[in-house]
Amino acid sequence: MSDPNERDVAAALRAASPILLGSGPVAAPAVEPPNPDETWELPNGMAWVYYGDRGHGGLTRPVILADGFNSGPSTLKFSYSGLEQNGRYPLISELRKRGRDVILLGFTERSASILDNSHAARAAIMRAVAQRAGGEPLVVGGFSMGGLVTRHALAALETQGIDHQTATYFSYDSPHRGANIPISLQSFAHYIRDLDSRFSDQMNSPAAQQLLWRHIADWSDKPVMSELRVQFLEELRRVGDWPRRPRLLGLANGPGNGIGNGIGAGRTAVRGKGIGIFGTDLRTTPTGGDDLAAVLRVVTVQKNEVHTPDLPDIDGAPGGTLAGFGILAEGLNKIFGLGVENPIPEHCFVPAVSAVDVRNLDTHAELYTPIDELVPEESAFDDFALASSSEPHTQITEELCGWLLDRI
Repeated sequence: MSDPNERDVAAALRAASPILLGSGPVAAPAVEPPNPDETWELPNGMAWVYYGDRGHGGLTRPVILADGFNSGPSTLKFSYSGLEQNGRYPLISELRKRGRDVILLGFTERSASILDNSHAARAAIMRAVAQRAGGEPLVVGGFSMGGLVTRHALAALETQGIDHQTATYFSYDSPHRGANIPISLQSFAHYIRDLDSRFSDQMNSPAAQQLLWRHIADWSDKPVMSELRVQFLEELRRVGDWPRRPRLLGLANGPGNGIGNGIGAGRTAVRGKGIGIFGTDLRTTPTGGDDLAAVLRVVTVQKNEVHTPDLPDIDGAPGGTLAGFGILAEGLNKIFGLGVENPIPEHCFVPAVSAVDVRNLDTHAELYTPIDELVPEESAFDDFALASSSEPHTQITEELCGWLLDRI
């Protein structure tokens, strides 16, 4: 490339943060977390251990909190910050005040297969069992992908006949029926792969393919369930689908009234106005007759269009939201000011029906099901809680965390 504008576009793409499928702070913590009482090195992972406020040390009442999806290794000081400082509720402090020992579980590579990271969870569970003084049973769960990692880990231990000594399992806005990244965002990630492969690599990572309800491996592909997701669901069935011994608790950052987040289908979310990206148009998932999802245009790359027929209005569904469009737009604008407009920053990431395991995501009727009107037996969970309205994915709130703490 020789034109300065072309160099600027390529540099801006390389400088942009990857599109985040997970959650948690991306800036430095507001306050440096305290040093953990113990640090564990685990197969495919690591953990920080904080003893409960009991006036004496040691592990007696363990609660394992597993990290969610992103690229690269877990950064446990960010995990601590997200659960304690940057949310609306100091979850770690509240757990410790109640005499609970907090074990923050992270992974060497968060985008690796959920089945690989399940080994880290199993190792953390068994170390907690071996090291714990007394007979208090464990609480094990996680946030977003972490809820699926620990779900598989507990079920796999049971299948192997291993006593995990866990009385309660929980998942916090975990995509049990699948997660959603709009096809326009996935297609843009693959479209710019020759300029910057990080977006595409993240979308095509094993964990992303296992999590996403619909996936494309290249900008021109038709959205399908990835074969890696098919295999993952088969593996869950092999280990009994869910752990049978613990009480199962589910939490969702979306409401149970069936009311969506107000984001319309087929609306422009990211619009390229500046030199080098003019004409780019990334839309929320379209429905009906207008199936244009994206116009892809970046200098040096041939202009293309993406169409996605037969998909429901999932971006506006009730559930935990992710600012996927906003993250991309900010990355494109902050260095060189490429003139990207961002009228819609967010989209539904984990529909409420997925987080509490009551419906699939294939139709409008399923996505917008009034969960409050269902009988509890329609969910695999023994009990679950929903937020009052759609809120950011894995946002730590008193409404949800207070409910959880009262049940563990």
